[in-house]
Amino acid sequence: MKPCNTTLVNSRHLTVLSLALLFFVFSAVSLAEGTSKNPSSVEKPLTEIVVTAELLENNLLELPNSVSVIDANDIEQRTAQHLEDLLNIAPNVNFASGASRGRFMQIRGIGERSEFQEPIINSVGVVMDGIDMTGLASAVTTLDVQQVEIFRGPQGTLFGANALAGLINVVSNQPTSVPYGRVTAAVEEFGGMELSGVISGPTSDSSAYRLAVKHYDSDGFTEDIFLDRKDTNNIDETTARASFTNQVNDQLVLDFVLFLADIDNGYDAFSLDNTRQTYSDQPGFDRQETTAGSIKARYQINDDLAFEGLLSLAKSDTEYAFDEDWSNLGICDNAACDSDLFGFDWFYSSFDDYRRSNDNTSLDIKLVSSNDERSQWVLGFYHRDQDINLSRVYTFAAADFASTLNTKNTAIYGQFSHQLNDRLALTTGLRLEQRDVDYADSTGARANPDEDLWGGRLALEYLADNGAFYYGLISRGYKPGGFNLDGSIPTAQREFDTETMINYEIGLKQSFSDGAIRLQVALFYQDRDDIQSKQSIVASIAAGELGGNCPCSFTDFTANAASGSNKGLEVEIQWSATERFNLFATLGLLDTEFNDFLTFEHINADRDNGVAFNLDGREQAHAPGYQWVIGGDYALTNHWSISGSIEAKDDFFFSDRHEERSDANELLNLELSYTKENWRVALYGKNLSDELVKTRGFGSFGNDPRNFYATQAYNQFGAPRVVGLKASLEF
Repeated sequence: MKPCNTTLVNSRHLTVLSLALLFFVFSAVSLAEGTSKNPSSVEKPLTEIVVTAELLENNLLELPNSVSVIDANDIEQRTAQHLEDLLNIAPNVNFASGASRGRFMQIRGIGERSEFQEPIINSVGVVMDGIDMTGLASAVTTLDVQQVEIFRGPQGTLFGANALAGLINVVSNQPTSVPYGRVTAAVEEFGGMELSGVISGPTSDSSAYRLAVKHYDSDGFTEDIFLDRKDTNNIDETTARASFTNQVNDQLVLDFVLFLADIDNGYDAFSLDNTRQTYSDQPGFDRQETTAGSIKARYQINDDLAFEGLLSLAKSDTEYAFDEDWSNLGICDNAACDSDLFGFDWFYSSFDDYRRSNDNTSLDIKLVSSNDERSQWVLGFYHRDQDINLSRVYTFAAADFASTLNTKNTAIYGQFSHQLNDRLALTTGLRLEQRDVDYADSTGARANPDEDLWGGRLALEYLADNGAFYYGLISRGYKPGGFNLDGSIPTAQREFDTETMINYEIGLKQSFSDGAIRLQVALFYQDRDDIQSKQSIVASIAAGELGGNCPCSFTDFTANAASGSNKGLEVEIQWSATERFNLFATLGLLDTEFNDFLTFEHINADRDNGVAFNLDGREQAHAPGYQWVIGGDYALTNHWSISGSIEAKDDFFFSDRHEERSDANELLNLELSYTKENWRVALYGKNLSDELVKTRGFGSFGNDPRNFYATQAYNQFGAPRVVGLKASLEF
């Protein structure tokens, strides 16, 4: 076990990087405050960024919260295909695989890492065009996206129960009042291919439409030796969006969005040899079909008051399955476990298949004040109704498992902002939420917990003479309690309590040199109470039944730690140094720990032979001590440009239930592009140093009969070096 850090960072190369980042910041500030420039190196003002997910739309640099905004240019330069391709840009944001995509996200070390039979409550909310996609992020591709907004810290006022750690808001491009079109095609290594198109324009003087469709597929990066295939971990994703806006009259505007997703990805990611070569005879899959839509209305009641309403519906069918033994029936032939040597088979063979239907309807209506320069307020009502039906087909189950889960969340919320004087402003927010749950499954288990929850925030803002925006923030978030219903879990551990968190944060935001430099800094401390931590019980089948012990069943359950803390620093800077040269850098430092967390006995056989294990003082899972990115772009000529980035991440625990860690890594990405008139062609390379990146890991357990199920660690890996060519035409 790696010793727990007592400081935010303890590696020499990170210290050097931090100093380099500080030098970068102060150099930029110095240039902004007095360095003369010749005409060929004039700084270009950065475009003002408006954050849309807040209760009141606001300039990013006047928002008392730590927020990253990833725009369409960032998406283009990274050749990002999916939300997971963007998350490393933002400081203190991480994700876990365990599926074909990294759909489990963590912000400041808080978030889920997997989903199997037990219902989960998400800590990171995901919203796309007003549609709640929380827990369904496999469908969130980069189709015609305008910007991605990542809110760090509890969003108890804004989003409630599913935003303890933060919120990710994806905003697509809006319909245009003039005709517009774009087509894009790309090819890359490992059979990668993208085809996408957008068309937009007016339908009348007061209405407009936009249609977008995208398909991306890849063979993936795994070779199945047994089946002699290189596409068992493939990507096959098609998404489409239709949007329509109508200015009905001077008071009323209506926006409509229809979204479709067809995800048919493979899942064959784990190897007995801990490589990208597998032996599966039944490769798994990760599928999702989603039909979703939203209707948004804004009605200006009078000069001082507006009504806003949002209705969204999403229907998703998902199927997640995997070859649990990662092997085939002939795995022991001519091996040490050959049945001819022992008279019985050592291996086991099983397949696990989870099929879920997820129907989600949400309604959000609010009154918004306007035209008051000193005070603004919002008063709203929210209701969310979600039905999840699960069917699990498992080789070793006596019968198929089925469960139904209905959740109703109803909330009233409000926010009030007041300008105390020319420099000081105060913002307060409060959300009162009731959560009703009705659960039943085929084993006869029932649960009907009801809970009253509350969250809020208090922010003090100060605008200095030089334009610097300072803020102090106290916010409270919550994650509802729940239940463990498996009969193998001790009665005392059947229920777990609500987790709450208070976030203390101070920050600075400022633009320099007439907007050519933009700086954001946030320092935070998060006090967590009753931390919900996923643990597991490993059940083995005896040697007399299979010829050997194997970890044939994992029973997940959630337990509460007494408390814990997450503290750190976040820095973001963008610098339009000249008309041709742009730079950006981000830095996230994070220090986390559990307090008074003693897991009960027989959780994991690899922990002191099953006795109770004390996690007091240990780092929390998926909480790297540092993350940083440095990148930029340079126009070589009027047509040729080069852009790139180096991104780094510290090692971290994969789970709270074992000691396996990722490796620290640094990735290099580059793009060379040629632009002329409406054409753009780019040659790009991702992970050019070909780093072996671990995206998920299991602690020591046995799954290989060839060494008689001796315990070892297993990992899932991210993409290797990928080179591709992309072309797009606008018209």
